[in-house]
Amino acid sequence: MTPTPKRGRAPRLALSAFTAVALLAGSHVLTAQQAHAEDKPSVPPGTEASAAPPVEVDPEDPGLKMVDGATLAPAKVLDIKSVIESEGGEERREDTNSDVKYALQAEVLFGKDSARLSPAANGRIQAIAAEITKENAKKVRIFGFTDNLGSSAHGDVLSKQRADAVHSVLAKALSDAGITYEVRGYGEQFPIADNSNEEGRKKNRRVEVSYPRGAGG
Repeated sequence: MTPTPKRGRAPRLALSAFTAVALLAGSHVLTAQQAHAEDKPSVPPGTEASAAPPVEVDPEDPGLKMVDGATLAPAKVLDIKSVIESEGGEERREDTNSDVKYALQAEVLFGKDSARLSPAANGRIQAIAAEITKENAKKVRIFGFTDNLGSSAHGDVLSKQRADAVHSVLAKALSDAGITYEVRGYGEQFPIADNSNEEGRKKNRRVEVSYPRGAGG
């Protein structure tokens, strides 16, 4: 997304009606046969709360070897995460107990402020398609994101258009896999870096492709 001067709150409020329309039109679920709206849209993996209950621990268990007067903190579930990132940060892979997620910076896929895939983008997306096939996943989420420069409405539309572009390549590569796709544009929501500097904004301009671990997705 082209860095442009940050707009004031008044223009954003003036665009609120368009933003609502963009958000309503900015998400869909696709199968090989049809598209339909999903009642409860998911959020990017890693932002949702874990549904698994924490393991119960007996505070009186002598095996804990706690010092006198010490107490246990409230139990909570911590997901194990493995992160691999390219040297320049253009591509990032996260593996957790439940999901695999690829994050590709917009600059390696698109031109500035564009949703047209670059010549180099196809190879990167094809490599992800091969991983999806290997995992035998049956649900794939493709989410687009932008930085917070420019209007929120423009970011919503552009992020969705970019997610659609990546989906079109994946769908062709996985045409016989019987996969359900969830394709959404989140605009400036869910930043993963600081938007106050260009290095952080570059990381926030991205498309994420994720799928559940395990055969059948």
